Amino acid sequence: MASAGVDEAAAAAAAAQPRAAISHVIFDMDGLLLDTEGFYTEVQEKILARYGKVFDWSLKAKMMGKKAAESARIFVDECGLDGLLTPEQFLEERESMLQALFPSCTKLPGVLRLIHHLHANGIPMAVATGSHKRHFALKTQNHQEMFSLMHHVVMGDDPEVKAGKPSPDIFLAAMRRFEGNVEPSKCLVFEDAPSGVAAAKNAGMSAVMVPDPRLDVSYHKGADQVICSLLDFKPSEWGLPPFNE
Repeated sequence: MASAGVDEAAAAAAAAQPRAAISHVIFDMDGLLLDTEGFYTEVQEKILARYGKVFDWSLKAKMMGKKAAESARIFVDECGLDGLLTPEQFLEERESMLQALFPSCTKLPGVLRLIHHLHANGIPMAVATGSHKRHFALKTQNHQEMFSLMHHVVMGDDPEVKAGKPSPDIFLAAMRRFEGNVEPSKCLVFEDAPSGVAAAKNAGMSAVMVPDPRLDVSYHKGADQVICSLLDFKPSEWGLPPFNE
């Protein structure tokens, strides 16, 4: 019996150990901080309906987190729209519809609580988003206070971002802009998209995934942790200061 007690104590001690010693945090934006992904779905469903086709989550999973030109090519190819709609025409039409929707986007659950907590405890934070400057401005215009707490923001049209996710470019660029020499292993990335999780892992960083519940669980693999919302995140599991609760 004594040995069982020792085993239990060892297991408890192991569970209490943080997953990693994190010093810096990088957030994706769309579908993670701001509830914008539904806008993309709504617009793409409308465009496809004209061709008698249905937009589904297997297609959305392939498009999420990618640069606009690449996601447009995937959309046209996967939906069999060659000869009917070019990727450029798709983007132009989607753009005009999205611009009217973006300013109304809201913050997702747990976002403000986590960002305020990390900021209050001196944890440097950045945003790494595939969104270009014009879209970023529209999406964030009513959330300036939250984004002012970030050390910096790297966008999809940044010259250092040669390739979109799952390339590690955007996360490595975000890491280099923190003060001092930050190691990838000290960075924790929050993502909702499979390509974003892959980009974080390709950068040598840890990744917490907060996927849409409609995303098939097969896309969860690769993430170091999967949670339902940022309300479920426990900073102490990653060597970060715990919430004062």
